[in-house]
Amino acid sequence: MPDLSRLITPRSVAIVGASPTLGALGNSVMRNLDRHGFSGAVHLINPKRSEIDGRPCLPSITDLPEGVDVAVLAIPGPAVLPAVRELAARKAGAAIIFSAGFAEGGDEGLAAQAEVARIARDHDMIVLGPNCLGLVNYAAGVPLTFIEAPVLATENKPAVAIVSQSGAMAVVLGTTLMAKDLALTLSVSTGNEAASGVEDYVEHLLGDSGTQAIAMIVEQFRQPARFLCLVERARDIGKPIVLLHPGTSSAARESAATHTGAMAGDWQLMKAKVTRAGAILVDSLEALGDVTELAVRAGKVRAGGTAVLTESGAFKALTLDLAEQIGLDLPPMSGATADALRGAIPDFIPVSNPMDLTAQALVDPDLYRRTLIPLLADDAFAALVFGIIQTDPATSSRKFLPITEAITALAPEKPIIFAGLDEGAEVPADYVTGLRAVGVTYFPSPDRAFRALRHLIRAAAQDHGSAPASPIRLDVPGGVVPEYAAKRLLGPVGLPFPPGGFAASLEEAVKIAGEIGYPIALKAQAAALSHKSDAGGVILSIADEASLEAAWERLYGNVAAYDSAIALDGAQVEAMGKRGVELIVGARNDPEWGPVILVGFGGVTAELLHDVRLLPIDLPREAIVAELRALKQGALLDGYRGSPALDVEAVAALIETLGRVLAGTPSIREIDLNPVIVFPRGEGVVALDALILAEQE
Repeated sequence: MPDLSRLITPRSVAIVGASPTLGALGNSVMRNLDRHGFSGAVHLINPKRSEIDGRPCLPSITDLPEGVDVAVLAIPGPAVLPAVRELAARKAGAAIIFSAGFAEGGDEGLAAQAEVARIARDHDMIVLGPNCLGLVNYAAGVPLTFIEAPVLATENKPAVAIVSQSGAMAVVLGTTLMAKDLALTLSVSTGNEAASGVEDYVEHLLGDSGTQAIAMIVEQFRQPARFLCLVERARDIGKPIVLLHPGTSSAARESAATHTGAMAGDWQLMKAKVTRAGAILVDSLEALGDVTELAVRAGKVRAGGTAVLTESGAFKALTLDLAEQIGLDLPPMSGATADALRGAIPDFIPVSNPMDLTAQALVDPDLYRRTLIPLLADDAFAALVFGIIQTDPATSSRKFLPITEAITALAPEKPIIFAGLDEGAEVPADYVTGLRAVGVTYFPSPDRAFRALRHLIRAAAQDHGSAPASPIRLDVPGGVVPEYAAKRLLGPVGLPFPPGGFAASLEEAVKIAGEIGYPIALKAQAAALSHKSDAGGVILSIADEASLEAAWERLYGNVAAYDSAIALDGAQVEAMGKRGVELIVGARNDPEWGPVILVGFGGVTAELLHDVRLLPIDLPREAIVAELRALKQGALLDGYRGSPALDVEAVAALIETLGRVLAGTPSIREIDLNPVIVFPRGEGVVALDALILAEQE
């Protein structure tokens, strides 16, 4: 990890391109430093001026004293590279480059950015940017940005840091978090990341005791493996990382060889990896702010159900609908909790979850406290949400104050969330401040409250245990390994395939068929023929030897008509099996993110519904089974409308074995098993096809 201290907490700053003009980048940086009361040395550089606002101005970087901590380059792009060279010669510790037109600006800009990176590397200089908005160290009062940075009070407030590649989005997110009355410790915009990236700043923040959570906006991770390690460390020390990563709409990475490669898109792969490591991945700026706030106000949220108290029967029904839609568990009030509630509320209020308190609390404000007591004591509930009608200041005063007093008196350890049903109602700011002071997160709408809570509960429910590590190493040739060769490699390590074998001639095919018995399937084999069915290279239900002879000739004829350049190695001869449910199972070893398993329902639904899950290779057996049941058609696995329950354990065992192969043979890029037929419980699975794509040596 590079030492970022001279950049983030400098004792001296140079502004290259200082200006007296209001709104100019250099002028804005200078005014920010003044507003925050920066006490270190500030060196202004402008070759056309001897002073700015009464401060002396140096003509060039070469006139700087040696060893300035950080230089802010508020200058045009073409002047940046010479300036970086001069700063390196003056032993500057860091540089911030606002200018654009580098890697995003074509080959010339890309070369200039690479040279900036080389200079930084050779001289141990940190470079932030180019094409960035800089940073603001709110905790130390160091605003190195041209955006006006407010001075924030940070005492006795939950504190968050922002790490964003986008400068504009860092500012937007900062405004959102400040509006939620959260403290900011550091906001950094990394831009093009020529010589420092989001991973560097996350690692720095993991060691910052003042930062309770990190909110991130990242479009591309340049060091994915390192980031995953940092997320795991953040999870272990209890510092949530909440991530917004655009890119769900981009096309999946194309793969000419395997179905797995085409379906396991980059964003989905990233999602599987970062959530497994422990990051909380959200899908909007609004959710990023909501989840970050809830994470720092609520503290450690555990897995479990949610109790909801409201004042409307209709809203109760809406809550049940939304909870089912987003997967938020609302357990029933039962046992001792139901008995205690029955004694605490009027007879006309039914005990249920959600529970409609009606308007009774307007005349009996202690009702909130009495209902809270049994709910807070019930371990079935990990959190509690108040869905309250606010309407006007008078109504708010009769609700907010007794709720705040009850929470203050009970000092709950589990999170309580306040959600207003009527967004836009006039609510005195002091009431919201009072709730926040006792650790309650205030949401202007219940949908946002439930969705944010769902994120945290789901993250808490993640099983971070690992399957026993026992990698399987295979000696795999480079390039496309066709079906018959893939099965020879994978069969001996436990992956189940139909009885049969490879035949290089019709005579060998007849011999194999005689050994396994008719009916059989005949499948053309060549490394250049990844998708056999497209070429008429699969003939099924061959009943006898005469039919096999005819099928052999037809198979070769079909492939020749499809592409005369394809020379077949021979054909795979296999017994026809019984029917079952089709799955697709594959493995992919991404060069950046590492290995992952893809599983989903096969046939036309594979692409029509995209009903697949991406699984890390170290999942325990129980977690694999849970992921299988989370498929859109997962109900089919346990029997549906009279169909038998399927052998889910056998599917999980196959996935485990595939993961061990991927772990032990890193040269494998992809494995495709499509289809995998699943039989009723206890009868196992069989992979009908197999293909391996490996790195060329």
